[in-house]
Amino acid sequence: MFDKYIIDPTTLRNTGPAEAPTGFAFESKLGYYRGLGLSMVEELNVGIDGEVLPREAVRFDEGPGALTLDEMETAFDRRWAFGAPATLYVERAGGFPKGQHKLSLQQKLRISYMPFPSFNNDEKVIDFAG
Repeated sequence: MFDKYIIDPTTLRNTGPAEAPTGFAFESKLGYYRGLGLSMVEELNVGIDGEVLPREAVRFDEGPGALTLDEMETAFDRRWAFGAPATLYVERAGGFPKGQHKLSLQQKLRISYMPFPSFNNDEKVIDFAG
């Protein structure tokens, strides 16, 4: 429904030392029309040029501090509000590559009244200067 707003390409940046980035980060919004508890976010699959990066490399922060996806499973007291940006941190040697690349994000969400998970996808082609 709100898939085209999931990735904010203007927030993409490398993390770590400028001469040797250890990862990258970008802001994301929820692709569902209501807020959700973090424990209901089952997966955040980040990809570059079709290659999905390891689950263990992704951290999520909606404000109070970054969590791994495993830690989110028991974060019952935290919510991702509709329309609120959250930062995704991805550990990746060299950071996000310079040049034109495709950044993708798939959100797998557990919705209480749906008998199946909701999959929300966004993909942006970004010309990244580093």
